[in-house]
Amino acid sequence: MVYKKNLPRWQRMARFITGALMASCAVHFGLTPVGLGFGVATLFAVATAFVGFCPMCALAGRRLRSTGVASSS
Repeated sequence: MVYKKNLPRWQRMARFITGALMASCAVHFGLTPVGLGFGVATLFAVATAFVGFCPMCALAGRRLRSTGVASSS
């Protein structure tokens, strides 16, 4: 199955940076429920940043325009 990208480049970079920050929080909290929550959120943010496809954005109907600008309609 091939997914069409629905995240613009700036948002992919923001998700990667946010994922790195959440990873440091996960390491800080360790194997506590909060740390594991940060770990799961990190995996989702970094995975969507690398792939360029967000399933939640797809459910909301978000698509990229041909110019690379995201559309919410």
